[in-house]
Amino acid sequence: MAEGILPRQAIAQLIDEGALAASEPIMADQLQPASLDLRLGTKAHRIRASFLPAAGEAMADKVARVVLHTIDLTQGAVLETGCVYLVPLMERLTLPPHLSASTNPKSSTGRLDVFTRVIADGAGGFDFAPAGYTGALALEISPRTFPVLVRAGSRLSQIRFREGDARLTDTELAALHRETPIAAPDAIIKDGLNVTIDLTPRDGPVGYRAKRHTSVIDVDKRDAQAMHDFWDPIEATDGRLILDPNEFYILMSREAISIPPGYAAEMVPFDPLVGEFRVHYAGFFDPGFGHGPGQAARAVLEVRSREVPFILEHGQVVARLAYERMAEMPDRLYGDDLKSNYQGQTLKLSKHFRS
Repeated sequence: MAEGILPRQAIAQLIDEGALAASEPIMADQLQPASLDLRLGTKAHRIRASFLPAAGEAMADKVARVVLHTIDLTQGAVLETGCVYLVPLMERLTLPPHLSASTNPKSSTGRLDVFTRVIADGAGGFDFAPAGYTGALALEISPRTFPVLVRAGSRLSQIRFREGDARLTDTELAALHRETPIAAPDAIIKDGLNVTIDLTPRDGPVGYRAKRHTSVIDVDKRDAQAMHDFWDPIEATDGRLILDPNEFYILMSREAISIPPGYAAEMVPFDPLVGEFRVHYAGFFDPGFGHGPGQAARAVLEVRSREVPFILEHGQVVARLAYERMAEMPDRLYGDDLKSNYQGQTLKLSKHFRS
């Protein structure tokens, strides 16, 4: 197999070979075009603070020193805002020496302002497992705005498997754009595809700001909540928006983004040069996203300002997408009857809210 991101059928082969196993049978609908949904286990540890095991250090050695109490998730439990939880995941890895893995929150998780990151034993960093990793995975969860109801089997995060380094250079990305446009109306390529904000005055909101002190959101129920109970729509009349410190916003890109079938993309870590705000929690874009006639899709951005108010202006660069080659063409693309919630999206809240 060539270098690149493993597609759905190769992930299925990892399962067959035992390189990817779980305490409960892995379900077919966990398999996405270029990733696998990870599931919460049966217990959540409420911990005093986030932590990261040092290289070579096991999670269990540190958990015992920071755990406050343990919650049973078999019947479901509410995770409170402002608290930090560590949940062992059902899935575990026995990776071959040539494969590494990286993780990211699912799109719906990020749009709820639920901060998550995966910890692997002794990895020495968040959201990745080194090549040849053998061991368990755990998910750190911290709801920021809304309390959430989760249960064993809930899917808040996803994992990608990678052989080598197949990230496209700017020259290669520009060539891809000439062959198959990856952004419209234009593509700004500098250290990846630059993503700009859309604050064009229009009929309807340019974004949403989360309300505080709301009721609980069940992460496993779609179309279950009234939008107005959780969100205030934002109108823009001059192409500008002032972000209030520590408030959470849903906004969208000016560009319609396309991920051709032989590629995957990831929104790269925040660049402090573009301003003191965070522009995403969930960063994986699957092959086929926004690709094909009538499928053009904006990137929806989860935005939080930091310590000071910050002015966003229409067309301002707020994020970057890094494109990578797939190791082989996936047998299914995003939107191909895979319960893909955000194909062809414009400004869209998570699947939990009724339109």
